[in-house]
Amino acid sequence: MKVTVEMDLTPKEARELLGLPDLQPLQDAMVARMQENMEQAAARLDPEDLVKAWMPLGQQGLEQLQRFLFGAAGAAAAGRTGGTRSGEGS
Repeated sequence: MKVTVEMDLTPKEARELLGLPDLQPLQDAMVARMQENMEQAAARLDPEDLVKAWMPLGQQGLEQLQRFLFGAAGAAAAGRTGGTRSGEGS
């Protein structure tokens, strides 16, 4: 025997029927807190702080990156690609 029961309930009514807690107040509080945090973060948004966070060594890190890139470009221009020095591996 097969029995089908169809119920037309709102989500709130279904939670009450099943005895589940209403989490809407908690969700509203969390969304409000997240919005507040995001607004505070946007107010503090400073490009200089972002650069400091992304590049902890600041100017020194940028200079190291530039030296690395210039060194790699110079080595490629001199034909020293592949990790061998001139005179080695021949």
